[in-house]
Amino acid sequence: MTTYRRMTQIAFILLVFLMPVLNIFRYDTATKELIIFGQIWGLGLKQAFYADHSLRGAGHVALQFLLKAVLPWIAVLAVFPILGALTGRFFCGWFCPEGTLFELADYLTLKLTGRRSLFAKRPNDPDAPGGKKLIHVLVALLSLLVLPLLGGIALTGYLVAPKTIWSQIMNWNFTFGVKAGIIGVALYMLITSILVRHSLCKYICAAGLMQMLFGWASPVSLRVRMDPARADECTNCRGCEKACFMNVLPRMNKRDISCVNCGECIVACNRELGAGRGLFRYQAGEKPSPAAMEKQESGVPGKSCAAPAGPLHT
Repeated sequence: MTTYRRMTQIAFILLVFLMPVLNIFRYDTATKELIIFGQIWGLGLKQAFYADHSLRGAGHVALQFLLKAVLPWIAVLAVFPILGALTGRFFCGWFCPEGTLFELADYLTLKLTGRRSLFAKRPNDPDAPGGKKLIHVLVALLSLLVLPLLGGIALTGYLVAPKTIWSQIMNWNFTFGVKAGIIGVALYMLITSILVRHSLCKYICAAGLMQMLFGWASPVSLRVRMDPARADECTNCRGCEKACFMNVLPRMNKRDISCVNCGECIVACNRELGAGRGLFRYQAGEKPSPAAMEKQESGVPGKSCAAPAGPLHT
């Protein structure tokens, strides 16, 4: 599952990089035109319509504005609430480029310092095997230099024609707009990946917050659930907690708005109990698990709590 998740994250990053290059979506500040799939997206109004002050002319302008400006913008804004209501924060865990960058920063920090955060060690920090520290230092330095610059170039391409940006890079002669765009995005990526990371996902990101709220309220939203009927099979290895970079306690089995449905707790539990025998699974809504339904049908009461007692919460 982790491999598949990495593939979707990389594929989405490539899509973000290629959209302005292929004219799939970008706004050209030079011509002041919005380009979608190679076509200029306008209101479809000729100058004569603005000069027509009749009721028919005003109605045509209003209709075109509704169809070409208001409704498309509403559709764009509705994407993340709909995703949240159906899939929770699945996008955050499987596609989000910023989340991918933060996970890379977590990984390198863990390899270099023995903990995910730069500031303090947390109880759920995973074990960090020693060795190859020099390689990780070089990878971290290369990431700090290359990734923010590539991100700055890619995202500036949404406002300035990519061929213009690359021409300026090749000639090392930048306009103010291109220079400001690349430097601004690069600094943002550096600051968030080094200092902020997943706190941005929890408290700042508008797309994440919309998914969070609608996913929490939706009765059919996708969630990662632990099977309470099999709670006694838990070995208390805490692998699920250590795998969670959002600091969720998966065994509490509650609707945690920070969960991004990455499935790393599923992978960790399968690693501990054996492939296909883990206690966690993806589930839409709150329906009982097959094991719980089986116990109910046989008259065996299920567990009243989702995790074993003892040292779990120490």
